[in-house]
Amino acid sequence: MIIQEPEHFEPTRNFVQNTGRHVLAMLRGSGRAMLMLLEAMRDIPHGLSSKHRHDILLQQYVSGVKSLGVLTVVALFTGMILALQTGIELRRFAQEVYIGSAVTLVMLREMGPFMTGMIIAASVGSSFAAQIGTMVVSEEVSALEVMSIKPVRYLVMPRLVALIIMMPLLTVYTNVIGVVGGAIVGQTQLGVSMPAYFDNATQYAQNKDLYVGLFKAVVFGILITTVSCYQGFSTTQGAVGVGRATRRTVVISFLVMLAVGYMITRLFYQ
Repeated sequence: MIIQEPEHFEPTRNFVQNTGRHVLAMLRGSGRAMLMLLEAMRDIPHGLSSKHRHDILLQQYVSGVKSLGVLTVVALFTGMILALQTGIELRRFAQEVYIGSAVTLVMLREMGPFMTGMIIAASVGSSFAAQIGTMVVSEEVSALEVMSIKPVRYLVMPRLVALIIMMPLLTVYTNVIGVVGGAIVGQTQLGVSMPAYFDNATQYAQNKDLYVGLFKAVVFGILITTVSCYQGFSTTQGAVGVGRATRRTVVISFLVMLAVGYMITRLFYQ
């Protein structure tokens, strides 16, 4: 049973007791979210059935195709800003031609997966939490359980599979648009020709940089799905609770992606 009933505790008497209660609540929530994730992963083979395949395709469309517009704008200006800021400093040493490698490496390793995860968490993850939270407060999830339909298999598993598939694809798209945005700035404002920019970009980038970025994208997709769906299932107090779950989803997803992204970078680039 995922849905949590409101918990009532005696008022805390001091700061230490209040802090301990929050730490225990965080650990308890993390454990429940992990159990939900493991159950969803166990149900992934059921996604091959025609009944769940349609749900997965729908979530792929929502999380992927409908996010291309905002991703294009964010990725383009991210690459342009990186190229401009880097080029301004490199120009002091007459090395602005190297903006191609700088933009490409930063996009592949960090900014590509992180900006994609940030946009997906803010748009798709928040919608996951709002949808499931609304179903919880309106007792639709309870109705699913009464009909012997597993809420995790029906609601979480399609979203998990969709983001695991779409996050790497969207990250590749973000990387390409970001590098193109850097090339535009290099050509128009820094005097770096397109051939020189792309030659420099491909000279220093390695396959490892791409693979680490795609690995981060998959991990971010799993984290976003876990956080958003768990917050949705934990919704209480009606419409106010739905709004609170949506806000928590975005905040927690950003913080977790920052921490996990650093640890992955530390692991692969020691």
